[in-house]
Amino acid sequence: MFKKILIANRGEIALRIIRACREMGIGSVAVHSTADTDAMHVRMADEAVCIGPPPSPQSYLSIANVISACEISGAEAIHPGYGFLSENARFSQALHDHGITFIGPSADHINLMGDKIAAKDTMIKMGVPCVPGSDGGVTDLEEARRVSGEMGYPVIVKAAAGGGGRGMKLAKSAAEIDVAFQSARTEAKAAFGDDAVYIEKYLGNPRHIEVQVFGDGKGGAVHLGERDCSLQRRHQKVLEEAPSPVIDAETRARIGKTCADAVAGMGYSGAGTIEFLFEDGEFYFIEMNTRLQVEHPVTEEIFGVDLVREQIRVAAGLPMSFTQEDLTINGHAIECRINAERLPDFTPSPGAVAHYHAPGGLGVRMDSALYHGYKIPPYYDSLIGKLIVHAPTRKEALARLDRALSELIIDGIDTTAPLFHALLEDRAVQTGEYNIHWLEKWLDKA
Repeated sequence: MFKKILIANRGEIALRIIRACREMGIGSVAVHSTADTDAMHVRMADEAVCIGPPPSPQSYLSIANVISACEISGAEAIHPGYGFLSENARFSQALHDHGITFIGPSADHINLMGDKIAAKDTMIKMGVPCVPGSDGGVTDLEEARRVSGEMGYPVIVKAAAGGGGRGMKLAKSAAEIDVAFQSARTEAKAAFGDDAVYIEKYLGNPRHIEVQVFGDGKGGAVHLGERDCSLQRRHQKVLEEAPSPVIDAETRARIGKTCADAVAGMGYSGAGTIEFLFEDGEFYFIEMNTRLQVEHPVTEEIFGVDLVREQIRVAAGLPMSFTQEDLTINGHAIECRINAERLPDFTPSPGAVAHYHAPGGLGVRMDSALYHGYKIPPYYDSLIGKLIVHAPTRKEALARLDRALSELIIDGIDTTAPLFHALLEDRAVQTGEYNIHWLEKWLDKA
């Protein structure tokens, strides 16, 4: 087992990894920019190394700086968390070249799944159901018109190297395909440095269902059920729950086995998430994330496992600590993302936290790096906390979430907490009758 792990991240996910390390008796090294000198992850880690100024490219995204911090501290492995360098194949390969263990999949698997066209081709070969779409990338406007016409509108043009909703443009008719194709390529080039795009059939009212998988890198793999992430704004998840209120046990077992078999066939190592659109009882693969997800706590709550601990174990060459037969769902869990944003426009709201009180009680978990007096910097993602609840049933989980939200106090800045108070009063949320477009429409009416 490792003696010391460097966490190449910040905020609540860095704290999450530090806690797992401490429970396993492993030393932790925090890295930070000058803007995060007083951050909680810096205070809680056993050691800390400053890796540059506030802009991410000069600190958290600097491969050279992170590796230097690893060599200075003597850490044997790096956990990337999510975001930043977590899905950067160059980073994974650079660590390998320096004799440092990357706590995650191989650079080859990151590369493969990072290319949405190659990922889709791979999943088709592995028997995973996919959205009807173009055979590979679409390189010119004439081809885009032809493919879209043959498929039938509406269609969606997507960046091959995309993620987070960037480089995605909808064309509802032939009159819109030219603009959608050109703007998707332009946005993809600006966001990812790659203007390759592909085209898929646009599903009208799907849910976003993702399956948590875990591979041992030796041909073994399991699935840990699904998460429902259908409450989204601008393709960004807002609330996640597990299990999904619309997936029955038979369907769960079927799609779970399909995903686990695919991961095993790839020889994949560590945590991964296979994301689908789900409509009319059918699953359609959209992408695979080769890292820990923001919403991993809801899976941990219903299965009683520590996914970060498992990532570390597998990266150290140990076998998985559970089999598929060991994994049984217990109850229902919901997570809502608390962002430092000003409603109703969701504009960033950095600043000093005057008062902070985390909710507690049975079945309540608050993953956050906030504390009294902490100054939220304006340079990074606005996520400042994740409120997770667990209860025997979905109805009880919703009631527990409502109670926990009423206890949460974050003064001095604006947050998105009031959004969840309002959402919990809506019948569609109470019954689970929503899709990926529902929240956008709800916000337009609010």
